Amino acid sequence: DAASGQLVRVLEGHTGWVRSVAFSPDGRRLASGAWDNTIRLWDAASGQLVRALEGHTDLVLGVAFSPDGRLLASGSNDKTIRLWDAASGQLVRALEGHTGSVNSVAFSPDGRRLASGSGDGTVRLWDAASGQLVRALEGHTNDVWSVAFSPDGRLLASGAYKTIWLWDAASGQLVRVLEGHTDWVNSVAFSPDGRLLASGSEDGTVRLWGVPR
Repeated sequence: DAASGQLVRVLEGHTGWVRSVAFSPDGRRLASGAWDNTIRLWDAASGQLVRALEGHTDLVLGVAFSPDGRLLASGSNDKTIRLWDAASGQLVRALEGHTGSVNSVAFSPDGRRLASGSGDGTVRLWDAASGQLVRALEGHTNDVWSVAFSPDGRLLASGAYKTIWLWDAASGQLVRVLEGHTDWVNSVAFSPDGRLLASGSEDGTVRLWGVPR
């Protein structure tokens, strides 16, 4: 319970580390991706398992719902991204092209693009409808562990070793490199108004950055 801090329930069923969780836009479903190679969909109100999505051949590292809640994306150590029908659990398509683990996935606010951050050091932008690669954003010299779009869809943040890179989401041009962490940046998130970016790192700190307008 976010107001009181009290535990509401524990959801059990995975047989490996749970690496990523995401609520559906309407708040009715919770998706979890784990090291047992599965994604599980839970009823957020009751905590009951709705279904398990199987198909990845290695660890599931990232999950994200599309803004309309119709699609669920998952990234895996098997180097693929899979798009699932969130209602039926059916596989829609597999996106291939990364040469390293897919550590993080994020939909653009309009749902037209899907971003993926990989152990191959690239960020890739995909057309969410067709599954076609739009562009590869290159420049990181090591694993990309986290990606996030700004609320207006203008910027894309990627977290890697010690740095966060901000990209122009439309052109793919690098806007700025944020430096200060002393270890891997495992998580990035924009504030709802888009004015701040939070980053969590293995150096034990969370940092808040002003977002260029």
